[in-house]
Amino acid sequence: MPREYPYASRSMDAQQALSDLTEISSQIEAAVIFDDQGKVAGSTLAEGGRADELAKAAAALLAAAEAVKTGDSVLTQLEVSTGEGGVFVVRDGKTSIAATTGGNPTAGLVFYDLKSALRSVKPAAKSAPAKKKTATAAKKSTAASAKKKTAARKPATRKKPDAS
Repeated sequence: MPREYPYASRSMDAQQALSDLTEISSQIEAAVIFDDQGKVAGSTLAEGGRADELAKAAAALLAAAEAVKTGDSVLTQLEVSTGEGGVFVVRDGKTSIAATTGGNPTAGLVFYDLKSALRSVKPAAKSAPAKKKTATAAKKSTAASAKKKTAARKPATRKKPDAS
């Protein structure tokens, strides 16, 4: 059964991104999206206090890993695992997502799902106010897109009825 990625091409709020994430990824038990100040934007945990605890622990893991990493590149992902489960953290700029899993998760798949969920939230946070279009510019834009759609359509072909 092919996996569906509902957040692959649209921006959404953090809570919706997490809902979609847990729907497609059976390995993720709990997840939280938070900013660099520790403010939780969305969580799969019912209790707000537990979401804050997970965000705080994930931020502490990121800070500890930053302190011991070599090189100048920015730390963007982190996995901590035991035989009983794991914690995955992905950071993109000032926004991070952290998730817990059961034992022996498929790390690459978990990271992929977390990055996809985080990306679906990022455009909404970065989006600038749209420029106002003048009435003339809006008409030209609409007319141009209508011509493109018409030109892109292929003519319908009809099958001839069988002569049996």
